[in-house]
Amino acid sequence: MGPVTDLSVGDRAHRRRVGYMDSMRLVENWPVNSATAAVVTADGTVRGSAGEQHRGFPLASVTKLLTAYTALIALEEGAFELDTPAGPDRSTIRHLLAHASGLAFDSAQQLAAPGERRIYSNAGFEQLGASLAEHTGIPFAQYQHEALLEPLGMHNTVLEGSPGAGAHSTAADLQAFAAELQRPQLLDPGTLRAARTVTFPGLNGVLPGFGQQKPNDWGLGFELRGHKTPHWTGHRSSPHTFGHFGQSGTFLWIDPNAGAACIALTDRDFGPWAAELWPQFTDAVLAELPTVAA
Repeated sequence: MGPVTDLSVGDRAHRRRVGYMDSMRLVENWPVNSATAAVVTADGTVRGSAGEQHRGFPLASVTKLLTAYTALIALEEGAFELDTPAGPDRSTIRHLLAHASGLAFDSAQQLAAPGERRIYSNAGFEQLGASLAEHTGIPFAQYQHEALLEPLGMHNTVLEGSPGAGAHSTAADLQAFAAELQRPQLLDPGTLRAARTVTFPGLNGVLPGFGQQKPNDWGLGFELRGHKTPHWTGHRSSPHTFGHFGQSGTFLWIDPNAGAACIALTDRDFGPWAAELWPQFTDAVLAELPTVAA
């Protein structure tokens, strides 16, 4: 096949109809052994893809999106409330979801009072999982499977270990989740809107891999693009973009202004290569998508 730039207008139109995006070709040149990517709209349409969509990858911190969504389902089911105490020193479910409990990254050490700083914390999400299990009487992984994974048909997704970083999944499964994050069926749309709104506005903190951010905006489990710089999404990404990336070389973002989500999974840990290439890839994806109302 010749270069994409050599395609006729008719060929380009055909490829758009069958879900082809030129930007997917960039993934083929990433310095990784294996990668997969997909762009998904709210109705589940795959606008473009690259790599093996059914291959499993460790998600690392992209796991937190699944955990947060599970917690929001439990919230709507009445298992607890956002202001239910959880974690240290008068912190709550809301604090844990928003990385504002004061817990350290990977230990029970408390580094700040609740609501004082944005301290990114795996330990906080482990406490969140433990709190859900305590209030429901069901192990967290089982609850997640029954409340989230099974209803969305995510049969190749499993949580093994930490609710902060222990999930394995495929791009095919995450397509269903990405559609849910744009047009929720398992949550009230108002709950999702609240979850992707800044929680505890004005808190500063470190965005792992990208340094100090002032402010370091976060929602209820979702990292918010806002006006952060540098960032793992692109220059074209709207401030409304939300999602997460993982240390295992994975990411999932949703840009309401583009009416689409993007998934990327790789077998190489996050590092300078990703900090350079992911924003370029995101900008190329967004350049091929129409802008819609947020």
